[in-house]
Amino acid sequence: MLVGLQGSGKTTTAGKLANLLRKQGKNPLLVACDIYRPAAIKQLQVVGKQLNIPVFANETSKDVVHIAKQAISTAISKLNDVIILDTAGRLHIDEALMEELKNVKTHTKPHEILLVVDSMTGQDAVNVAEKFNETLGIDGVVLTKLDGDTRGGAALSVKKVTNRPIKFAATGEKLSDIEIFHPDRMASRILGMGDILSVIEKAEEAFDLEEAEKLEKQFKKKELDLDDYLAQLRQVKKMGSFSSLLKMIPGMNQIKDLKVDDKEFEKIEAIICSMTKQEKRDTKILNASRRQRIAKGSGTTVQDINKFIKSFEMTQKMMKQIKNNKGGMKKLMNGIDENALKNFKF
Repeated sequence: MLVGLQGSGKTTTAGKLANLLRKQGKNPLLVACDIYRPAAIKQLQVVGKQLNIPVFANETSKDVVHIAKQAISTAISKLNDVIILDTAGRLHIDEALMEELKNVKTHTKPHEILLVVDSMTGQDAVNVAEKFNETLGIDGVVLTKLDGDTRGGAALSVKKVTNRPIKFAATGEKLSDIEIFHPDRMASRILGMGDILSVIEKAEEAFDLEEAEKLEKQFKKKELDLDDYLAQLRQVKKMGSFSSLLKMIPGMNQIKDLKVDDKEFEKIEAIICSMTKQEKRDTKILNASRRQRIAKGSGTTVQDINKFIKSFEMTQKMMKQIKNNKGGMKKLMNGIDENALKNFKF
């Protein structure tokens, strides 16, 4: 049972949790128990459709307890082994909301009540957590919007006040952007020390081992081409936004003005997809007329293509050095300084 104030991200979190549980072999059912907020039911249905996860809703009933009970019966008949109740919120805590949530708890007996807290609200999150815990007896907390400017300092206060664990952290807008909360890793992020373990876990989840081995064999036989580049780009995109990944790499936060626009990578993908097979294999054949055609096909400019091709040829050169020299990567990394990183154009 997910509870929290309106705008904290309960509905999206319900979808993210369902997605995470399905990856663990579960068969979840999402339940729309917010009958007050306009389009709340529709929002959950859209989330469910995107994830291909079933959503139970009764748009004619105004009895939340009845809806929740119907959902349990449906889950039993359809062999769903996890039910996620997306309950209503308010702009502020009020007695009517709390009474309704207590009724749902009494009649459905959820195994866990998770409080969804917007980490951007700072210390206000503490007051919310305290009130919900006193009234309902929460079992854990989900922190949302940790991809923003906040570093999650409110997590410390919420834990102290409720004496309940923070179980999950939502770290982005995508429905895959949720992770199990690790206190030591959050401490590292708060202190600006990065979180390399989370990067490794994201890589293990996102990268296809067979595809990686195949690319490695191809790379040993030939130079990196744009098909290989695109395959790697898409694998990395599965890990989440590039800007959020950079924040997790130790030392990156100390480099001022290092910014990565994720839209630039979408532009690169469009450019590569607008090329012929021959052009992807050999960028040297890209004359003025070919570049104009690619620009029209990708919705970009010739200048964008020139900039990308220049950076790709730099990458090719770097990869060739690594391939041909012993200790090439170490030598290469030792030669990269802060200014090189700042001026590097993706």
